[in-house]
Amino acid sequence: MAYFLFGLSLVVILLVIIIFYYSKKRHRRVEEPKYKMLEDDD
Repeated sequence: MAYFLFGLSLVVILLVIIIFYYSKKRHRRVEEPKYKMLEDDD
């Protein structure tokens, strides 16, 4: 039973990390500086 709970907790933690990483608000905050850096300064 302990192995099952440990494995289940690892899966839940992995899913939370994936959902956080691919969230729309975070994506916009991470991608915006990249495009600002590529803009021409003229």
